[in-house]
Amino acid sequence: MVSPARIDVHQHLIPPAYRHLLDTRGLTAGGWPIPAWGPASAIGIMDRRSIATGILSISAPGVHFGDDAEALKLAREVNDFNAELTKDRPDRFGHFAILPLPDVDSAVAEAVRALDELNADGVVLLSNADGRYLGDAAYEPLWAELDARAAVVFIHPTAPPIEQLPGLPSPVLDFPFDTTRTAVHMVANGVLSRYPRLRVILSHAGGFLPYAASRFASAAQFNPGTTVESILTDLKRFYFDTALSSTPTALPSLLAFAAPGHVLYGSDSPFAIEEWGVLFDAGLDDYPHWEPGQLQSVNRGNGICQGE
Repeated sequence: MVSPARIDVHQHLIPPAYRHLLDTRGLTAGGWPIPAWGPASAIGIMDRRSIATGILSISAPGVHFGDDAEALKLAREVNDFNAELTKDRPDRFGHFAILPLPDVDSAVAEAVRALDELNADGVVLLSNADGRYLGDAAYEPLWAELDARAAVVFIHPTAPPIEQLPGLPSPVLDFPFDTTRTAVHMVANGVLSRYPRLRVILSHAGGFLPYAASRFASAAQFNPGTTVESILTDLKRFYFDTALSSTPTALPSLLAFAAPGHVLYGSDSPFAIEEWGVLFDAGLDDYPHWEPGQLQSVNRGNGICQGE
């Protein structure tokens, strides 16, 4: 076995109580079935795929299902479970805390608790919360609190507020669009320029952001206070994980756009089955155009989380 090396910033956990709630309510990740998960099986996959540390986070559909109080309670339970798991196996796991948006007050309180008391490596936000995207002015108190702590913010896509096309679960088609939508919304509304200490990771190579960033910069004409140059500068502040994206067509665009040190390894395990993950790992390892030391920098997370 190759000795573990990678830091995986995009790995999911599914605590038993959370799994039971999703199953009881018939909830899925945008039409994608909830996979089996356990710490031992996760470590087995990590060992087989040369992953030293997995930064665990909750995926879609998140924790908010219409009731603010229930969402906060569920977020706290999930974050406590994640923190205990990380404390038991700090050699293998880190954690991003889930926040109960769109309830901003509770999200701020839980972010403070998770970062200050649970030693979370950062927080995870879904790309939209009940149709409200992350550039919304209502989220300003949360961004201010996270910026004050120079927090890592992992943005994971969820189903957009549109009808799902038949035969195409949201993770297949809509998730990359929703990541793109919320990232551009944040930049057009000045979130990254107002909060320069934030370190924001976009899932799945940022959706379509690297490919169409110059097109998105035209938003400047509709958003006073921005310019084409300022939008492109802020778009380049994002970090991007490689989950389901290390292909001969996606990597050239990602590497041409991303700032140096802003590409991070991601697996999307266990939602992305191991057989797929092995293929994407091979695509990353066998890519012929790495600069010297660049692949090692990607695999080790470029120092954004832990291990560097």
